[in-house]
Amino acid sequence: MNVTGGFFGLFALIPILIYLGLVVFSIYFTVKVIKFMNAKTKLDQERNEKLGELIRVIGDRNKEEL
Repeated sequence: MNVTGGFFGLFALIPILIYLGLVVFSIYFTVKVIKFMNAKTKLDQERNEKLGELIRVIGDRNKEEL
């Protein structure tokens, strides 16, 4: 009878482990998304600065041609 009770006790742990796994995965996923968004924001800012510089250089060239 103890073997059967232990066997069913093991089944009671499975939903808890699944729930714990989902929580851990959710936290991991959230951290990864935040890191990705921070890196993307930094790269977007650098790209915008380069675009501004490019526009300025092209504008200066056009002024020289006229």
